[in-house]
This record gives sequence, structure tokens and C-alpha cells, in this order.
Amino acid sequence: MEHIPFKTWQQSAARLIAVAAGRAPADLVIRGGKVVNVQTREVLDGWQVAVADGRFAYVGPDAGHCIGDGTEVIEAGGRYLVPGLCDGHMHIESGMLTPAEFAAAVIPHGTTTMFTDPHEIANVLGLRGVRLMHDEALLQPVNIFTQMPSCAPSAPGLETTGFEITPEDVAEAMRWPGIIGLGEMMNFPGVIHADPKMLAEMAATQAAGKTVGGHYASPDLGPAFHAYAAGGPADDHEGTAEADAIARVRQGMRAMLRLGSAWYDVERQITAVTEKGLDPRNFILCTDDSHSGTLVNDGHMNRVVRHAIDCGCDPLVALQMATVNTATHFGLEREIGSIAPGRRADVILTSDLRTLPVERVIARGVTVALDGRTTVDCPHLDWPEDARATVNLGKVLEAGDFVIAAPEGANRVKAKVIGVVENQAPTKALTAELDVTDGVVWGDPAQDVCQIALVERHRGTGKVVNGFVSGFGYVGDMAIASTVAHDSHHMIVVGTSREDMARAANRLGEVGGGITVWKDGRELALVELPVAGLMSDSPAAEVAAKADRMVAAMAECGCTLNNAYMQHSLLALVVIPELRISDMGIVDVLKFEVTELFEGTA
Repeated sequence: MEHIPFKTWQQSAARLIAVAAGRAPADLVIRGGKVVNVQTREVLDGWQVAVADGRFAYVGPDAGHCIGDGTEVIEAGGRYLVPGLCDGHMHIESGMLTPAEFAAAVIPHGTTTMFTDPHEIANVLGLRGVRLMHDEALLQPVNIFTQMPSCAPSAPGLETTGFEITPEDVAEAMRWPGIIGLGEMMNFPGVIHADPKMLAEMAATQAAGKTVGGHYASPDLGPAFHAYAAGGPADDHEGTAEADAIARVRQGMRAMLRLGSAWYDVERQITAVTEKGLDPRNFILCTDDSHSGTLVNDGHMNRVVRHAIDCGCDPLVALQMATVNTATHFGLEREIGSIAPGRRADVILTSDLRTLPVERVIARGVTVALDGRTTVDCPHLDWPEDARATVNLGKVLEAGDFVIAAPEGANRVKAKVIGVVENQAPTKALTAELDVTDGVVWGDPAQDVCQIALVERHRGTGKVVNGFVSGFGYVGDMAIASTVAHDSHHMIVVGTSREDMARAANRLGEVGGGITVWKDGRELALVELPVAGLMSDSPAAEVAAKADRMVAAMAECGCTLNNAYMQHSLLALVVIPELRISDMGIVDVLKFEVTELFEGTA
């Protein structure tokens, strides 16, 4: 297995023309199938394709004139030829894998193009971390375009990150070969209030002729939303209802509908197309966050397309939303997203358009997967040692670090509680009356309230911020800790036992990051993520097996939520309402301010 170098259109144009005209033989011809034309939304039975230099040269009724002595001929056997699937918005780090291992995991599912925002590693390692992700992405046999992260920290003044991204960083990155645009503009209050730093980042991106990604995580569709749209973001994936999708496309934005491991936002929004009849070319399917277990067991973009179809979307429309719509949005319609001359020869062979079994994947004219197995190398970078030594707790944590002191003289308190919402990124701002014993506030399993703590892990300050969370259903003595804590990526610990919370936190300090689950004083599961405390460079199947054990361990602790780990990892995301935790305290995201944990005594 070897990595195949890839030529630009300019380098290949003369040969593509010669092959299409029959003056030169193709490298590859696929015949005996049905070409899915996403440009016209039709199926062309019997059409054939010829490929040269990794690009489509001829697409038409008969490619016989393109076949020479050295031409590889694939007999499609009546199967459909579908353009390789494109993920319009995603974070590789959420797969717990490096770019190489992520590519190896998703190639068999028919994903041949990804638009990735590595803002997770930007928070830990800054611009250098982004460059490492970018460089490994360019080594892959499929297309991985990088969006320069825009917001590290995501909400200045409400969290402290390992590094900060500046407008100068953005301007520099726009010159890198694999940068396609600016990552999601999460600091939506900053855009709404015309923050000079945010405007400078977007200006640098637009000056480079690239796309500004959006992130408007608010239900307010009034003047604030219109101000955000005026600010420049070209798309948004944070919609959760039909009205959100409609509002975005009416403002000239692309509505990105996501189905990740825990975000089920397609069904509630796709009715804008299936029932309201809006033009589907302004809608894009994406995953946003998919962990390794989902990738290995359920799929990637093929999973999203199948889900959209199950929600009532016409299969050809759903495929447009995962191919040409995405390519057009990023200014790459002449390069990817359709089976048409000049485009990269990225194609899936499938026997059914509704269930979308992926039987062969071709990327840049080379078979990269066959019957669910990757058939090419996905080259790795040699990740430097300092990228593997990013968990700095500053001290050995003890149970006392997780004690929540009550207001003086209180016997019972009214506390603010972060409320987890199943299958969605937003949380609820709840309250609960909790008992006080010996001056210490305790969680209450009867109310499904346990403790949450954020442990600073970038600068070794030893700081621990404590609070309360509800919705996981944990019972007994337990704890789960993770150094994946969007977006600041400190350490989040949730538990019912302070002793187990300390054990879990210290364990991640020992192994350099990851996720660990403890119950009754012993470790039930561990997923090591040594690269920036976010990723593993082990094969996806190995990481997925450990992630599956983690999910099972969470269930053993009483959790019944679907993909609850994704909710756990977002509890510090201080740009999505309503209530979060950061290294600065409990954050009211509706007001964008740090708030007190207690509302009063009861």
C-alpha cells in the first residue's frame, strides 16, 4: 500500500482533454453502472466514466474510446456511481483520533472529503497544533481541508485556554496550502457587537477569498441574529428547529444540518425542504462531532445521508446535500462534489441509494476501500513529544479539592445546576435545593444531581472549580473524568464520590490525557488520548473498543443517555446556552457572564 501523489487540474488538463477525445488512454474506466448526477438530480443508467491523473476525464454513454492496453476497467455490475461524500463541518479531534487514523476510519464509509476545524487542538497547542493537524491532513489519500480556528478562547473573559488565536495567526494560516477558510465563529456576541478582533479575523479570511464558518448558538432570531448574519459568517450548524434552518437560508447563509454521535438536528430541520419546499441547494449535511465508536460501528457521512432519507428526504436531494452543495459552498464545485469532467475522481459504488451500502470507494482515481476495508496507507506525522505532554495538574488532587462549601450558617441551599439535554448541545439552567452537612453541600441522587468539577490542566495552577449537574442518572459512588472538554480542554470531572473524582483526575494526569470511569474506588474503563490530551494515534478499531467499554462503564454507573460522553465533553462549552462551567466559575451563557453557584439558602 502506498500514498499516491496527486496532480492539480492545471497539471492534468492536456491529458484529460486527450483522454476525453480518445487520443490517449485513461488510467481507469468504470462501466456497467448508473451514474448519479448531482448537478441535474438524475440517475443516468448505463453511463460510463473515464479517469486520468486522478480526475474524471470523460462522463458519458460510452467510454470505450478511452480504453487502452494499460487501462484498468471496473465492472460496476449495475451499481450506482455516487460522488464521494463530503462532510461540511467536523472536528477530527472529536473522533479521538489523529487525522491519519480518522481518515482510515471513515474512508470505508464513503467519505472522501472533510472540512475540518481543529479548534480543539488550537486551545491546547495554539497555531503550532493547527499546523500539525493541517500537515498530517495533507498527507492523506482523501481530501481533508482545514479551517483556521477563529475562537481560542471561544469566549474571551469567560475561560482561559492553553493558547490564544490572534488575527495575525489567522492571516498567516490563510497562506497555508490546505486552509480553506475560517473555522466556526463561536464568539457570536463578539460578532454582534462588532468586536475588532473578530472582525479582523473575518476580514483576513475574506481578503484571502475564503469562507467564514458560522456558529450562532442562540434561539433568538431577532435583531441579534440579523446582526450576526451581517457580520460575515457564511454558514451555521447550530440550528435545532425548522425555524432555525429557514432563518439562516433566508439570510443567504447555508444551513448545515448535523447528525453526530449525540447531535440529532437533521430531523427537526429538514422539513424546511421536505415539507416547506425550500430550495435544497442551500442545505448541507454534516457530522460536527463523531467519536470513534460511532465511526467504527455506525458510519460517518453515509450514516447522515441514510438518516436524512429516513426523515423523508428524496435520496438524490440528500446526496446533493452531502456532495455538490458542500463543494459549492467552499468554492470547490469545479474540484470536488460531482461526477463530472475535471473533478477529482472521488466515487462510491453502491447497490442501493436508500440504504447506501458502501461497496467500493475510489478517491482521486484509486480504490481506497473495498467491502468495508481500507486498502491504502494513511500516513502519520511523527507527533513531537511536547504535543504528548499537555496534562499539567500542578499537584496530586485530593477529595478535599472537590468539596463545595455552603454559605456560612446555611442548613440547605438553592443551587444552580447544569441540566444535560439528551442528543442536543444546549443545556438547561436548573436549580435544586440541596442539603448541607457540616458546612458542606452535597449532591442529591433522588433529584439526579451530582457534582461537576473543572480542573485546570494547561498551566499547572492546581485550580478546581466545582458545581452541580443533572441528567446523567448516576448512582452509587462513581466518577468520570475527561481531558476532552470543549473548547478550553481543561479536565471535566463528574461524579457522586469526591474520592473517586480525585482518583479519576489523577489517573488522567498519569497517562497524559483521555477519559476514565471509576466506580467504588476502582477503574472500570480508560481511553488513553496522549496527543494533546485529545487524540490517539492508535487504529480506530482499538480506540473504538476502549470507547465502547467507556460507554458501558457509564451505564454501569447508572447513565441511560444516548452517547452521554458527548454531553460530558461539552459541559465547559461556554458559547452554547444555557449554563456551563469554566476555570473562571459557573457561566450563564444567556448573559455571557460568570454567575454565583448559589441563589440563596433554603
